[in-house]
Amino acid sequence: MKIITLTLNPAFDVHCSIQDFKPYSENLAKITSVNAGGKGINISRALNAGGTDNHAFIVLGEENATEFKKELAADNIKFTEITVKGKIRQNITVHTTGKKETRISFEGFKCEDKVLDEFLKDLPADLSNTVVTFTGRTPIGMNIDKIKSFLVNLKKRGARLVIDSRSFGISDLTELCPWLIKPNEEEISIYTDVKITDTESALTAAERLYRSGIENVMISLGANGAVLYCDEGGFVCPAPKTEVISTIGAGDSSIAGFLTAFKLGLSKKEMLKYAVCYGSAACLTEGSNPPRSEDIDLLIKKITV
Repeated sequence: MKIITLTLNPAFDVHCSIQDFKPYSENLAKITSVNAGGKGINISRALNAGGTDNHAFIVLGEENATEFKKELAADNIKFTEITVKGKIRQNITVHTTGKKETRISFEGFKCEDKVLDEFLKDLPADLSNTVVTFTGRTPIGMNIDKIKSFLVNLKKRGARLVIDSRSFGISDLTELCPWLIKPNEEEISIYTDVKITDTESALTAAERLYRSGIENVMISLGANGAVLYCDEGGFVCPAPKTEVISTIGAGDSSIAGFLTAFKLGLSKKEMLKYAVCYGSAACLTEGSNPPRSEDIDLLIKKITV
């Protein structure tokens, strides 16, 4: 099985620390890391951490593409690029001791619909043994209907689609019927118009979306782990207790864990277990760094579905 991650709207993830962050005031920050990011890139990086082969398809802004590609090469990410005019955006995450992270996302390059046609030329005609992830917000200038047509084309080629994007509403998802979605508590509440208060209500919401035609509905619940509803039933997986360093990219890592277990031929129950393991392990690293293999090996033994 092949895994392809698609990132149309990448970003440089800039992480900085401020001892006592004060909104509406001047703050002196120390930059702790700068990484090539974007949800698809985060998935590829986490897959690499677990030894799972994958290939990233990515759109880059020509003004700072060289620096971005150096970061990808340093992380041993295999990729196919399409370069457009403009600059890759920045995401700034402010870390303050004892407080939640503050995130600031900037706009990036504009991207025309024809980029999708270029990707179609580069992608294999037969995707029957391939998972394609479409994650993150769509770039400025790209039409959502064109993106949906592109994804339908991939399905016709046989691809299993993974979608984790706030650019799609519930009507888009039920129209596309992807193989996997991974909304968080906030997103699933918007999709179902029901407030998620516990794992039981999350599982009920997941079942509702499964009944609409989405094959696997996994809802990430932060420190409470995740739930999954699929053809094998409903499953709840609490997260192991860990000291959280950064939550950036944890949801993307959970998708990587799910796909790793799928490639290993494991059951859906085990796929959820791996998802929670990878997501939890990602929280043990600084910034948007991927989970470490030693943390994955340690945590997988502590998780029960």
